[in-house]
Amino acid sequence: MLFHKKRENILNTVNKESRFLRVLQFLIGVMILASAFNLFILPCNIVYGMSGIGVILNKATGISPSVVILAGNVILLIVSFIILGAEKTRNTILGSLLYPLFVELTAWMPEYIEISMNEPLLVALFGAVIYGFGAGLVFKSGFTTGGTDILNQIVSKYGKMSLGNAMIFTDGLIILFGIFVFGVTKAMYSIINLYIVSLMTDKIMIGISSTKSFFIITDKEEEIKEFIMDELGHGVTVLKGEGAFSGHKQSVLMCVIPTREYMTVKEGIHKIDKDSFFVVSDAYEVNGNK
Repeated sequence: MLFHKKRENILNTVNKESRFLRVLQFLIGVMILASAFNLFILPCNIVYGMSGIGVILNKATGISPSVVILAGNVILLIVSFIILGAEKTRNTILGSLLYPLFVELTAWMPEYIEISMNEPLLVALFGAVIYGFGAGLVFKSGFTTGGTDILNQIVSKYGKMSLGNAMIFTDGLIILFGIFVFGVTKAMYSIINLYIVSLMTDKIMIGISSTKSFFIITDKEEEIKEFIMDELGHGVTVLKGEGAFSGHKQSVLMCVIPTREYMTVKEGIHKIDKDSFFVVSDAYEVNGNK
C-alpha cells in the first residue's frame, strides 16, 4: 500500500512538472497533423483513420472533412466512455475535439501554399513524413487525436487481437472503402503512406538510435574487455549468466557503442574469438556514466 501511494506521488510529480511542455508539444503536433492533412492527405485522396473517412465523404458528398472527423470522434468518444471506461477515454477527449478544429482552421493553406500534383507519389510520401512527425509529437506528449485510435482499442479488446492487428483491420477496411471511391492506385498510395507514418511516428517517439548495445558471451573475456576498454575507450559491464539447459555459469559482457563504431567492434570480437556469441540491439537512450 505504501509503495502504491509512493508510486502515485512520483507519477503525479512527473506529470505536474512536465505538463506545460507536454501540452505545448501536443498543440504543435496537432497543428502539424492538421496542416499535413490539408496540404497533402486531402489533395492526394489518402485514406486511413478517421481522416480517411473525412476524405471519402468529402469526395462523395461534399461535406467538410472537419465536420466528418468531429462527428466521428464524438461518436467514438461516447462509445469509448461506455465500453472502455472514463480512465481510458480521458486523454482522448482533448485531441478528439482539437484535431477537427485545427483541420478547419488550416483549411485555407492550400490556397496560399501551392503544391504541384505532377508527382503525386512524391507529394504523398512527403506528406506521410510530415503527418508522422506530427503524430509522433502527439503520442509522445501522452495524448491521442481519438478517432480510430479508440476503435482500435475496442476491436483489440473484443476481437481478441493485438492492437497492431486491430489497426491493420480497421485501417484496412477504410482503405478498402476508398478503393470504390478513388480506385486501386490511390489505395496503394494510402498503404505506403500509412506505413511511412507509422515508422516516422515511432522515430519521433523513441528517437533515432545513435548507439548500439552489445551482449557478448565469450571464452576470451579478458581480451575482449581489453579491446573495448583500452583500444576503443568504452566501458564494459560484466553480468553473471547461466545456461538454462547446461547450467554452465559464464559472464556476459555488456557495453554501449556509438553506431559509427559498430563494424569495428563486431569485426574486433570476431578476430579475438570467432566462436563468440553476441547480440546487438539499438540503444535509443543512454543515461549516466557508470
